[in-house]
Order: sequence, then structure tokens, then C-alpha cells
Amino acid sequence: MKRAALYMRVSTVDQHPENQRIELQRFAEQRGFQIIEEYTDHGVSGTKARRPSLDKMLKDAHRHRFDVVVVWACDRLARSTKHFLQVLDELNDLGVQFLSQREAIDTDGPLGRAIVVIVSAVAELERSLIVERVRAGMRRAKLDGRRIGRVPLDVDHAALVSDRLAGMSLTNVAKRYGLSRASVVRFVRLAKAESAGGVQPINLAMSASVAQS
Repeated sequence: MKRAALYMRVSTVDQHPENQRIELQRFAEQRGFQIIEEYTDHGVSGTKARRPSLDKMLKDAHRHRFDVVVVWACDRLARSTKHFLQVLDELNDLGVQFLSQREAIDTDGPLGRAIVVIVSAVAELERSLIVERVRAGMRRAKLDGRRIGRVPLDVDHAALVSDRLAGMSLTNVAKRYGLSRASVVRFVRLAKAESAGGVQPINLAMSASVAQS
């Protein structure tokens, strides 16, 4: 009976790896594997080569704790072909088999490894095309005169500062001008600094946009 390690990853903290875990446990049982350890990177991007659970899994692989690594899909292990192949090479050198459930990939043999390389390269190309389409859309929007990003706030900063210095509460000032409390504090601090000659005037509308982002 082969000893198996399950590796799971989700990119954001509001995603749940439980679906991957259930499917991988069932898959390992069907293959007759003995699950030795489960490794989960929760809320970690696949573009990061260093991940807590992935690093721990590779260290355990060097200790020969398991014979096979099982993932739900190749992109759970890595997003770039380079990093993916680096991990596979490391596992291969240690005599650890790699299995991907979704793509039905098994590196136990030269054909399996060739398929892994092809699938990984296609996935990376697809991601690159998506990024380029998004950038092209943004360039087209700028050429058409459409604004990209947050619209600058149109706030009467002098009146805001006057209300706050006259004794109006921070919460009420924020509500009246549709700003966050932090933005109100920022405007008042900047106004005091400018009146004292401590700093040069700045674009307050831009500062408000940054404060709320």
C-alpha cells in the first residue's frame, strides 16, 4: 500500500478547501492509498513559490514520509510552468509519484510527465491571454475617454475643516460630507499644517480617494 500526501490550496480566505479534501480522500481510497498527511495552504496565491504547507510537504518528502503526492488539479500546486516543473523534478528525484485528479495525470512514467508539461504550459498561456485581454480593455477605455478607477471626490474641504474646528463631532462631519472618519482627520491635519506653513498645499481630492481605498 502506497503512502499518500494530499495537497490542497485555495487563493482567498473566503474559499474553502473542504471540497478538494473530500474528493482527494475518496480518490486516494479508490487507489488503495494510505493517507499519511494532508497539507493545506489557505488563502495563498499559486503564484507564490514559497508557501507554508507546500514547503512543509517538500521537507517531508525529503524525509521519505510518503510515496505519492495527490492534488485536485495541477494549478493547485503551482501557477507557472517553471515552478511546477521545479516541484515535479524535486519529487521525481526523491522517487515520489505525482497524481492530479482532475487532469487524470500520473507521473509514474515518461508519458505522464510529458502530459504534465503540456497541460501546465497550456494553463499558463491561458492565464497570460486573460491578463492581456484585461489590459487591452483598459487601454481601449482610456482611448475612448472613459475613466479607469475611482472618481475623485468633490468635497468642500474648507467647509469640512471649518465644521470640524467649530466643534462638530468627527462622526457627524464624516456623514455630512460622505467621507470616512479617517479622511476627515486627514483633511483637518493637512489644513492645520498648511496654515502653520509646515507643508505645501496638495491635491486634497486625490488624498480623499487614497484615504478611502
